[in-house]
Amino acid sequence: MTKQEKVDFTIQKLQELYPEIPVPLDHKDPYTLLIAVLMSAQSTDVRVNQITPLLFERADNPYDMIKLSVEEIREIIKPVGLSPMKSKGIHGLSKILIEKHNGKVPKTFEALEELPAVGHKTAGVVLSQAFDIPAFPVDTHIHRLMYRWGFSNGKNVTQTEKDAKRLFPKKLWNDLHLQIIWYGRDYSPARGWDLDKDIITKTIGRKSVINDYLKSKK
Repeated sequence: MTKQEKVDFTIQKLQELYPEIPVPLDHKDPYTLLIAVLMSAQSTDVRVNQITPLLFERADNPYDMIKLSVEEIREIIKPVGLSPMKSKGIHGLSKILIEKHNGKVPKTFEALEELPAVGHKTAGVVLSQAFDIPAFPVDTHIHRLMYRWGFSNGKNVTQTEKDAKRLFPKKLWNDLHLQIIWYGRDYSPARGWDLDKDIITKTIGRKSVINDYLKSKK
């Protein structure tokens, strides 16, 4: 298969498997999504979805959030981990949203990445999922699969994002980034990986990855 045929096969399979694409983090607007994505760093979406209702019951907008102290926020979000940094980030970005953006979440990478605790991936998730602006945020699943499929060299997430944007049509970025995440969780996990269930990697995957897998099973 040519590289383009592999890309087309991947898109087709992902669309077959995930015609309706669930959004992993529960939210009701751009602000609650921003907070949820920030909280998800080095945590699981399941854990975040358990904790965000408790936080949003107290404050689901920046004006109410800054009425809470950093310590109060930290106490609520402790179970998701990294709570000292995340609580400062949530309080700090809420203050900046009020002071600089009239309480609204901005719609550009530049403005989002100026907010405390908001990196490039978080900004990309918010732009794509809250505003439907084309972006390709790369998480560990996408980084792993782009390497397994031979679409990227796996050196770093920055390169993986560039490769994904180059290979996939821009109009599909927002769907594909979510479809690949779900595929990685369901069919191609880092641990407990079963190549027979992973139809995409089995069909187009990097030969060295497949060979290493087969050796590990001997």
